[in-house]
Amino acid sequence: MNLTPEQTAETISRVRTHIARVIVGQTDLVDHLLIALLTDGHVLLEGVPGVAKTLAARLTARLLHCSFGRIQFTPDLMPADVLGTNIFDQRTMDFTFRRGPVFANIVLADEINRAPAKTQSALFEVMEERQCTIDGVSHPMPAPFLVIATQNPIEQEGTYRLPEAQLDRFLMKVVVGYPNTDEEVEILRRHQAAGGAPDLMAIQPLLTIEDVAALRSAVRQATVEESILSYIATIVQSTRINASLELGGSPRASIGLLMAAKGRAVLEGRDFVIPDDVQAVARPVLRHRILLTPEREMDGSTADDVIGALLTTIDVPR
Repeated sequence: MNLTPEQTAETISRVRTHIARVIVGQTDLVDHLLIALLTDGHVLLEGVPGVAKTLAARLTARLLHCSFGRIQFTPDLMPADVLGTNIFDQRTMDFTFRRGPVFANIVLADEINRAPAKTQSALFEVMEERQCTIDGVSHPMPAPFLVIATQNPIEQEGTYRLPEAQLDRFLMKVVVGYPNTDEEVEILRRHQAAGGAPDLMAIQPLLTIEDVAALRSAVRQATVEESILSYIATIVQSTRINASLELGGSPRASIGLLMAAKGRAVLEGRDFVIPDDVQAVARPVLRHRILLTPEREMDGSTADDVIGALLTTIDVPR
């Protein structure tokens, strides 16, 4: 089923409206989650506790008529707790594969940096190839498949830093900030009126798997001019020669920037990409793929600062 830009915009508008009934503000968070869903990418949410990271992930799953799996990452979590394991069945005298919680359309990896490297690495193959291999047998993930991971930036005790190879498998890293005063008043008003937190189980699914496939098709068919492709390549190439960076973006970063820009264009009701789309997604796509030099870190600079400076030095296509 092919959707016109108008039909796509109408569908996205309905999703945004339903999300806004539960989550106040956080428009960037919502848009980036939708972009990840439409581009078949994974997303890492970073923010202090209590800013709706987990709520947004659960709500995204509720709006889709699909399966949902939640994994609470802890220091004692083992790879088999994520992927599953072979169990010996005495009745059949054979081994049966018991699937882990990762076998779902949308998987919430809560506080992913609390698990050690061997457990984090269990997601490498799953996120990249949409399958896991247990005892030499490959088990495919259901489609669509989206991993939404969360981590807190301030609680470092008992956490393990995500390696670059793990971070690179996320299409975007979204930094979730505090609401402003008006938004926080509205949060309090809704909590007071409802007598507690919103009941997500009362929310009816809005999109089917077929709807998601149609939206993804619209993203793939979005037009990208040669000048935009050159613009994307120049941005990523600039990260590799920047004196402030020890590590620049890989070709996977270029592809991620292209796909996220196409997703953003569709979200805005267009079937073509403009430079504004690339600039809007540059920070979430690149911030976790570049590594600052120790000198830049010591002077208080951030990855977003470097990306912003790069964008001002590169000619924008007309």
